[in-house]
This record gives sequence, structure tokens and C-alpha cells, in this order.
Amino acid sequence: MRNISSNTGSPFYPIFLRLKQRQVLVIGGNIEAERKVRRLSRAGAQITVIADALTEDLAAFAADGVIEWMKPPVEPRHLGDRHLIVVADAAPATLEWVRDQAERQGVPFNAVDQLEQCSAIVPSVVDRSPLMIAVSSAGTAPELARMTRSRIERMLRPGSGRLASLLSELRVPIRTRYPEIPKRRQFLNWAMTGPPADAADQGDDNAAANHILESLADQRQTPTGEVMLVGAGPGDPELLTLRALRAIQSADVIAYDGLMDPSILDYARRDAKLLSVAKRAGDKGIDQAQICELLIEHASSGARVVRLKGGDPLIFGRAGEEIDALQAADVRLSIIPGITAASGAAAALKMPLTQRDRSQSVRLVTAHCAKGIDCIDWAALAAEKQTLAFYMGISTLDQVEHNLIAHGRSPETPVAIVENASQPMQRRITGQLGELSSLAHAHQLVSPAITFIGEVAASVTVPA
Repeated sequence: MRNISSNTGSPFYPIFLRLKQRQVLVIGGNIEAERKVRRLSRAGAQITVIADALTEDLAAFAADGVIEWMKPPVEPRHLGDRHLIVVADAAPATLEWVRDQAERQGVPFNAVDQLEQCSAIVPSVVDRSPLMIAVSSAGTAPELARMTRSRIERMLRPGSGRLASLLSELRVPIRTRYPEIPKRRQFLNWAMTGPPADAADQGDDNAAANHILESLADQRQTPTGEVMLVGAGPGDPELLTLRALRAIQSADVIAYDGLMDPSILDYARRDAKLLSVAKRAGDKGIDQAQICELLIEHASSGARVVRLKGGDPLIFGRAGEEIDALQAADVRLSIIPGITAASGAAAALKMPLTQRDRSQSVRLVTAHCAKGIDCIDWAALAAEKQTLAFYMGISTLDQVEHNLIAHGRSPETPVAIVENASQPMQRRITGQLGELSSLAHAHQLVSPAITFIGEVAASVTVPA
């Protein structure tokens, strides 16, 4: 038989203790003891505190009967029938004696900031009761555990706990309606990410329950699908919004474009269907009508579909065509905005888009094809004290340069070009409007890139 023992893992076994109506002893009356008491009280424990003095809040807990307060010394009679012993503040001799007694009686023992003395440690907890997530570094890096807990908290929907309680209450009708595990899993995924979850996030438990009950009464085998237009941001996965991340993690189908960092797809479920709908200049790939048909087809089958677009879906993302098509097909639709490329690139450059003495407005312009160039109001764009952000226009920068100068913009106007903004391979080029096209050719810039033209670009520096 294979030997599965190992000395490389954590010395602690993760477990949750049922402490409701069970005896717990806390030694010490300081702020650390107060923190322990608050958590133990939420678990329903019957708490005895032994201390010379108590914090103001602990004294209030004692007055209200939340805890029993006893004065030292700690005696053997205080340790009987305990399910957990916590030392928050005690002399070394007292701590060691209590530890030995706890070990002899097989009672879990925790000492604050005394890892080597502990038979039990308290993890950093994300509490969305009844959903609880414990994070521990086995006491070696508590700050890292707290940081990890904070990141998990930001990822969880605010109504997760209420929704978990509701689904527990409706467990029997859900199992009756969906006895097969795959269909039940699909229903639960809908409940935890769709309208019931939205209602729970808003604190409307009745609406959440009604959504679930109405769906259970529906004779269709699956809940109605939906499409979410989601902004993936300018590139760096860290710039995803929390709502975008939750949508990606809950999607059955993700239709993604070619202007986003592919590592963002690592957040998707393993069983999610990933569909590339990238459209590149000069590439005869899938057209917009086909994309709309694809979204409608999957949503109509009951799938939760994410249409993932680089930047913000409402800025140069053809969202209008998709919104029209989805609404015409009566498909449930929601939109999750993202950080648009202009904001992401400007942040990477440490460049303001507006500045009181240099720029009073920002214009977002698409210039990715010659036909589009002909429709631009160049006279309006040539006005001073405004920042121009040209999206997807590397191949047409010679025309941008020519038209702006021809309509009165100074050839000495500062420019900055950012390729792969916010990503590790980001490049930045600076110069003047009169050399814009030659800069792009000399540095062989490629998409995705964004070009800024205006006085604010004078503040951009290029690393040596």
C-alpha cells in the first residue's frame, strides 16, 4: 500500500466546531479576549471569562448575561466540561498549566500569538452565515491569511448567506422537481447567479423566494437563460470589476473577443463553454450577425451567457447591435461595465485625461478603418485644450496626423501611444503630432493600442 503520510503539509487539520450551547473558557479580559468572545458568541457558545478586569464591551456583555465573568486564579474546576479553551492574556506559568490540563483532557486549546502552544488555531473567516469560509496559514503568516480573506469577501455576492439559507429551506421541493443531479445543478447555478441572487443582494428575500418557487412551478426543464455584456477592462486581470468576475465565474458559455487578456478566461468554470468570436482587421472571421445569433441560441437553451469584451462593452464594442438583437428575441439581458481602454492606458501612463490648464474635455474616437476616417468631424477634433483618445487606429495614424494638422491642430501637439496597456508587455511611445505616423512605423506598433493626442500627453515620460 502506498504511504500517504507526509511532513510537508500543515500540522493543523481544518475543521468546524459546533459550539452552540456548549461551554467555552476564555482567559483574559483584554481586546484580544473581546474579539474571541464576539465570534464565540455568534456561534452560540456559553462563555466563561476569567480575568482581573474586562474591557468596556466585555463588562457590558457580563452585565447583559452574554458571558459569565470570574476572577482569577484559574482552578481545575474551571476546566471541566469545556469544548474549547482560549488564552488571550495570562502569565506564562498559567498558560502552560492550562495547556497541559487541556491536553490531558483532550480539549482543543488556543493561545493568542503563541502558535507553538496551540492544539487549535482560529482561522481568518469570511462569514456569510450559513456560508462560512475559513482561511489559515497554519499561524505562520496571519496577515497573508487576512489579505486572502479580504479578497474572497470582495468576490462573494453580498446576499450569499441569505440565499444559502433560502435554498436550504427549499431543498426538498428542489430535489423533488429536479431528481437528476445534472439538472438540479443547473437549476441551483441559475438560482445562485440569476434573478434570485440579484434579489438576495438587494435584501429582498421574498422576491428571491418567489423567483425560485415560480421557476419550480414552471414545466420547462431549465430556467430561462440570459446574456450579460461584460467589460473585461483594458488588459490586466486585476482591473476586472467584482461583478464582472462573478459573472465570468458563473457563466455556462463565454463568447469572448480578441482584445482581452486570455488569462481572464482562467476564472471561468472548468465546464464552461468558451467561444472565440474575435474579429481582427482584414480577417474574415465571424461577423456581428453570427455573434448575435450565437448569443440568442445559447441563452434560449437556458444557458447563462457572458459576452466578454475588452475594455467597456458600451464603448466601441458594438453593444448597440447586440442589445437590439437580444431585446428583439426577448432574451433577458444585463450589462456590466468595465474600465475602458482610455482610462486604463492613461492610468498606466500616469497621465490625466483632463487638466484644468491643459484639457477641459476628452473625446473617444474610433479610427480603425479608412471608411470610418472619412466620417470624422476633424474640425471639431482639431480644437485645442481637449484630449483625443483614438481607439484601434494604428493602421490609420498617417491619416489622423494629416487631417488634424490640416484642420489647424499644431504639429507640435504632444502625443502618446500605448500598446498592450496595463499588461506586462506594455510599451509606450511619446512624441509630437507631426511625427505620429513615423513613430508608429519606427516602433512597429500593433493592436491593441490607443493613441492620445493633446497637451496632457506632455507629462508622459518613457522609461530609459
